[in-house]
Amino acid sequence: MASRFPILYIAEADPEDAVLSSGVLAYLVEAMPTASFTVVGSPASAPLFADTPRLDRTLVLEREGRLEWLALWNQVRAVNWGLVVDMRGSALSGKLKRQKRAVRGEGEAGVHAVELAARVLQLDDIPAPRLFLSDATTAAADALILSADGPILAVAPGADWMGKQWPPERFAKVATALLADGGALAGGRLMIVGDEGDRDAAHTVRFAVKRERVIELQGKLTPLQTAAALRRATLYLGADSLWTQLAVAAGVPTVAAFGPSDDAERGPWRGVAVRGPRTVDEFRKIDPNLNQAILHMNDLPADRVLRAATKLLAERVSG
Repeated sequence: MASRFPILYIAEADPEDAVLSSGVLAYLVEAMPTASFTVVGSPASAPLFADTPRLDRTLVLEREGRLEWLALWNQVRAVNWGLVVDMRGSALSGKLKRQKRAVRGEGEAGVHAVELAARVLQLDDIPAPRLFLSDATTAAADALILSADGPILAVAPGADWMGKQWPPERFAKVATALLADGGALAGGRLMIVGDEGDRDAAHTVRFAVKRERVIELQGKLTPLQTAAALRRATLYLGADSLWTQLAVAAGVPTVAAFGPSDDAERGPWRGVAVRGPRTVDEFRKIDPNLNQAILHMNDLPADRVLRAATKLLAERVSG
């Protein structure tokens, strides 16, 4: 490697977890200008780091079986690494030639994932989630967002489990109120993000405003391109999902509807998590493993999310 200080960064397999920890890699990029980077990730998490400055390689661990780890070992064992940062706490990182190793330990109840990630490098100042975005990535997103004046409200109505999904008609109700005449984002546009599986929910939300004011991006962009699109938003609304963490990493004021998930550990960093009347422990009494086909989020009213969004926007304006 040309760099005097090669860094191996082993990201989490889950893309949402990888985004939550992404501030650590961003910190290293900026704090160590002579370093180069090799990033290991899963098929879902590795592409999130494709635009990292001074990136030598991105290595994809297709699965986490013994043969896959052996293949990865053969790709990285010849390098004398300056630093190995292991966000998976794997055995591999302890066997590599390196000057220093920083490895993630066990989680801690009640401590936010972003703070736990900062502890890997023993950082006093906690770096917020951040993904690097190249000109090409940004251009791919901008091509689907026609230039126009006024604010943009981004909404991601989907989640990876029905228990975390807030009813899409409530997203639509909040969006309608914010974008209507006299609303906090009056005259603005509605941007809908997510993956192809969110199309039905998106179809409900899009009726919040007239068709010409809707930017439908669900299923059209990669997660990294979605982060680039979200940078254009004035406010983001979502659930406990990858899209919410992408909005945080993009620096967008974020409001997220939470229920069975612990917002103290996974809520939007420096954003607002809005809960219904039940605690996480109460959800777990009904659904101990948080995996049943139950619509847990029906008891969170739209008005509560609307008030949180309006307050956050007012604070940003006054600030």
